[in-house]
Amino acid sequence: MKTFATALGLLALIAATPVCAQSGVVNVYSYREPGLIQPLLDLFSQETGIKTNVLFAGDGLIERVAAEGELSPADVIVTVDIGNLANAKDLGVSQAIPAEALARVPAAYQDPDGQWVALSLRARVFYASKDRVTETALTYEDIAKPEWKGRLCTRSGQHVYNIGLIATRIAHWGVDKTRDWLTHVRDNLNGKPTGADRDQVKQILQGTCDLAIGNTYYMGLMLNNDAQPEQKEWAASARIIYPDADGEGTQVNVSGAIITKYAPNKDNADKLVEFLLSDEAQHIYASSNYEFPVVAGVEPSELVASWGELKADKTPLTEIAAHRKEASALVDELRFDDGPQN
Repeated sequence: MKTFATALGLLALIAATPVCAQSGVVNVYSYREPGLIQPLLDLFSQETGIKTNVLFAGDGLIERVAAEGELSPADVIVTVDIGNLANAKDLGVSQAIPAEALARVPAAYQDPDGQWVALSLRARVFYASKDRVTETALTYEDIAKPEWKGRLCTRSGQHVYNIGLIATRIAHWGVDKTRDWLTHVRDNLNGKPTGADRDQVKQILQGTCDLAIGNTYYMGLMLNNDAQPEQKEWAASARIIYPDADGEGTQVNVSGAIITKYAPNKDNADKLVEFLLSDEAQHIYASSNYEFPVVAGVEPSELVASWGELKADKTPLTEIAAHRKEASALVDELRFDDGPQN
């Protein structure tokens, strides 16, 4: 409640500010956790002299910008998940990213009309028990097989991370095959989906799950979590397997940026997005957030590289976004979040 009240207060403060260009300022609406994005914004301000006014919130920021219209003070929206990026374009709150910035990013990780651009990649992988899983290579199709009955765990099927995974399967297989696959995945779960990605790895340590579905960067965050050292034990019990490494590639999602349609500080917004796609900023994404750089030639961190090489699924993110509603409908149809049904 305190966090929510603080967010409301910041929204009111920004809304009360006259909407006009301010020399040396850029206003950022961010869905990303402060600890993941603030170091980058601080460095941007240090190098350019442009102050960043930032509003952090878990949801609703894109819809707020749409409601604010021409009166919106927001210059840049930083968010996670292709669904949010596509939604921003659909709501008409974006404008074209500078061509110089787009040129640094593969076509699969940007909007065809230049309305959004990815800033970093995260892969949807398997966390495998070091003690109870002997397999070193698996596919997404494998987790529907009978040998994983009662050994699989994941968070809610309706979470954006899993919707992205299911939507990618629809892009490859179509709805009917994906329905059959998801039915078997549901029935291989060790119970009702619950918690977040880190909680699934905790289950591996506890012995209630042998294989968990999760994003790669949580491994780095857990292994280096001095504030909650128990998470280091969770992470130490598991190893990462990149699914479909020898086939279509591992499903990836993104964090990304949008320059708002009525950005009052457009030039500064352009500079911020260009900075976030610079080699320097991409190295920070890699070393601090344990995500994969989206710019070619920038290497992942040494820790991330130790987990193996990522062969990313090349399905365009726009195609994945187009199947999200179908993916969500399948989760509901199969009552995935109720857990195994046989």
